[in-house]
Amino acid sequence: MLWLLFALLSSVFAALTSILAKVGIENVNSNLATAIRTVVVVIMAWGMVFLTNTQAGLGSISRKSWIFLILSGLATGASWLCYYRALQLGPASKVVPIDKLSVVITLVLAFVFLHEQVTPKSLIGCVLIGAGTLLMVL
Repeated sequence: MLWLLFALLSSVFAALTSILAKVGIENVNSNLATAIRTVVVVIMAWGMVFLTNTQAGLGSISRKSWIFLILSGLATGASWLCYYRALQLGPASKVVPIDKLSVVITLVLAFVFLHEQVTPKSLIGCVLIGAGTLLMVL
């Protein structure tokens, strides 16, 4: 159940990210703001690597993992650039719910590419998230 604690903390920090970013990007180019945020994330992530003494695992990462981690990083960068621009141009109360459609998209991609099972419960949840997002942004 430790995953649940981390998942909840992730959602709290993601919410804080949105609010802090909306205030922080006032009169700042969204690309520059994303770059600043990224530097902070890089420093924090490498700090955790060294704090937990896990840097030795760097050499054992497979070529496949490197490729997919790099692609994931590129997707994250593109997501952040788009997210900050959207936050700069629109209200956080509308941008954030649309951003969270990633839950629906992830479910579809996990089904198509990872062959994960879609249960009736997850399908209903997916539809409700989609409907809730529409309701919030209209």
